[in-house]
Amino acid sequence: MTGTQFEAWPLTTEQREIVKLCRDFAEKEIRPRGREVDEADVVTPVDIFAKAAQVGITDFMIAEEFGGGGMTDVFTQCLVQEELCWGDPGIGNLVCSNGFFSDPLMALGTPEQKEKWLRPLTGTAPLMTALATTEPGSGSDAASIITTATRVDGGYRINGQKAWISNAGAADQYVVFAKTDRNERSKGVTAFMLTKDTPGLTWGEPMKKMGQRAIVCRELFFDDVFVPEENRLGDEGQGFYGLMETFDISRIVLGAAAVGAARAAYEYALDYARTRKQFGKPIIEHQAVAFRLADMATRIEASRLLVHHAARSIDAGVNTTGLAAMAKLTASETAMFVTHAAVQTLGGWGYSREYPVEQWMRDVKLEEIEEGTSDIMRLVISRNL
Repeated sequence: MTGTQFEAWPLTTEQREIVKLCRDFAEKEIRPRGREVDEADVVTPVDIFAKAAQVGITDFMIAEEFGGGGMTDVFTQCLVQEELCWGDPGIGNLVCSNGFFSDPLMALGTPEQKEKWLRPLTGTAPLMTALATTEPGSGSDAASIITTATRVDGGYRINGQKAWISNAGAADQYVVFAKTDRNERSKGVTAFMLTKDTPGLTWGEPMKKMGQRAIVCRELFFDDVFVPEENRLGDEGQGFYGLMETFDISRIVLGAAAVGAARAAYEYALDYARTRKQFGKPIIEHQAVAFRLADMATRIEASRLLVHHAARSIDAGVNTTGLAAMAKLTASETAMFVTHAAVQTLGGWGYSREYPVEQWMRDVKLEEIEEGTSDIMRLVISRNL
């Protein structure tokens, strides 16, 4: 159990192939670099992103008509994300970060916009991207953003500030959410496409983080940034709809990322418990340790099944807002429980940076916060009961 993905649903030949590809890539390219990237703190490992592109991992989720791998279903994305984040949560999420950018584009964009903005993300030398929603005073309440987009001749002028934007500065393309009607909440939010070299767009210094340091976050600043009308995604006021549709997908995929990280910590603790001896026998033979490992294994399996159920449901066209929140909540809190339990199993060595479990515990804390905190997930679930 938990050593490889349990197949509650049969996999296609293509899915088996990409799972194996990602498993090998995680083992050979990601896992060996995890500690180095963590220690570097604020350096994006663009070389790993480039290697992943060479083997087709960075664009597998983009439709074939735009040059991608054509595996657009959320279930396949979950299979991939688990394997990559088993290697390292931060690097795994970085490698697939263009998928988060492409979701609102697929939800709101015209065929011409999709061709223009998705095509550069495919092939062996793809651009990096970022999605800009969060602001210094607006996190969980995305409808309360105050960055404005004022209509002018030929387009809009954007003014404001974003915070905690993944890949900011490193990214070449941005999807930005701003208010076109300040008197409205969600109905006033509109999405826009920008490039890195747009005049008036600047970014701050890298933000120091607890974990997942492979994804460098910065603030973004918009000083009278002009965006032509053809770079608006959807109609005015449709941005929040596109964002919520994106969240339904991303929360499920992040649930898979949390499962992968939990699996890594569980496997490491299990191997340690089999070899570490105390009181004359391997510590796995002590009931306290054995029961802890049993709880870790059980929660991982349950979380994976819930994530896969949510993925299959959204792929079938079912409204999965509540189920997506359940999947993310359960998987993220499982990952926190499992990594904490792994540190406890290793004892003093678990607290040491010589071993990876303390890093993984820091890394997975983000999964309980990003794309909606655990508190917000419970609110979403309760509203969908």
